[in-house]
Amino acid sequence: MPITSCALVSQAPKDKIISHQIDTSQLTKAPHPCLRVNGFPCKDIKDVVAEDFSFSGLHLAGNTSNKQGSAVTPVNVAQIAGLNTLGISLARIDYAPYGLNPPHTHPRGTEILTVLEGSLYVGFVTSNTDNKLFTKVLNKGDVFVFPQGLIHFQFNYGTKPAVALAVLSSQNPGVITIANAVFGSKPSIADEILAKAFQVDKMTVDRIQAQF
Repeated sequence: MPITSCALVSQAPKDKIISHQIDTSQLTKAPHPCLRVNGFPCKDIKDVVAEDFSFSGLHLAGNTSNKQGSAVTPVNVAQIAGLNTLGISLARIDYAPYGLNPPHTHPRGTEILTVLEGSLYVGFVTSNTDNKLFTKVLNKGDVFVFPQGLIHFQFNYGTKPAVALAVLSSQNPGVITIANAVFGSKPSIADEILAKAFQVDKMTVDRIQAQF
């Protein structure tokens, strides 16, 4: 819940939502002292506590025993209520040896990634029509930026686990994993559409969809 007694919501430039705080002296005059900001309910200022601004456990490794060999531990407005309207969040990313954080986008935030342990091969693709791929090998302490909305990935090409910390320019950046969205949508996108889009036969589409 955002830490505000009452707020109005307006559309800001670049599709970012901001809130306009109302002075607490006006609360007695407000007919609706509790609204929702960015989709989260307000919290009365008198009920705010230190825990609304803190998170514990980022030192713990995520479970990478999955098909991709990676795990993301988010710390955004869903975990820290006080982040709402502040335009920032972060995430810990763990990678098993040869683990992948698969191609995905953050529709509402730019990401800046720092490698804490290990080495990563990272990259992003620009928008149509160039679709240019930018890649780089990162070692411990190296930093890389993924611009907002662009498809990007990280791959641990080493034989040891890797860890990275990502900071994003939104309290709720969102994430769209490309393969999951295209081949694992509910309901499924029609085979005919995917077959034509990827220039493959329908049987190939069915085999890929079966993985999701």
